[in-house]
Amino acid sequence: MPFMWADTLLSAERAHLFRLLAWSATSVLMGTVILAWLRIGNRRSLLLQHFGLQTVGWGMVDATLVAKRLQHTLPRDLSAATRLDRLLWLNIGLDVGYILVGLTLLVAGWRLGRKLGVIGAGLGIVVQGAALALLDLMLAAQISR
Repeated sequence: MPFMWADTLLSAERAHLFRLLAWSATSVLMGTVILAWLRIGNRRSLLLQHFGLQTVGWGMVDATLVAKRLQHTLPRDLSAATRLDRLLWLNIGLDVGYILVGLTLLVAGWRLGRKLGVIGAGLGIVVQGAALALLDLMLAAQISR
């Protein structure tokens, strides 16, 4: 990790957490809108229902984790900054894993008889994994300079 002041790292980490919080709030809102649209209009779409459920679920989990992390964000010394960097790259690897799991569900749902619920869930996981990877890569780019 190149030279960086603790307050600069703290600022970058907080900005990252606020971006994650905005993404999670947007996910909860959009998932809820999709589910409400289906419910209010008395529509049936397993694909949209499962996509909406994944979106709301991931958004709620992300918001909870971010809120907890925001309470304990402090300036970091070198060892804590190194741990953050390693944890960030672990998360990026997990994000790629989420994308692969979602793609697996998409393909399996399609190949096993067009199971639209499975396809919708897979699509929701792909979207969440890709967004989280993008957000994590943005922080990695900032702190790796």
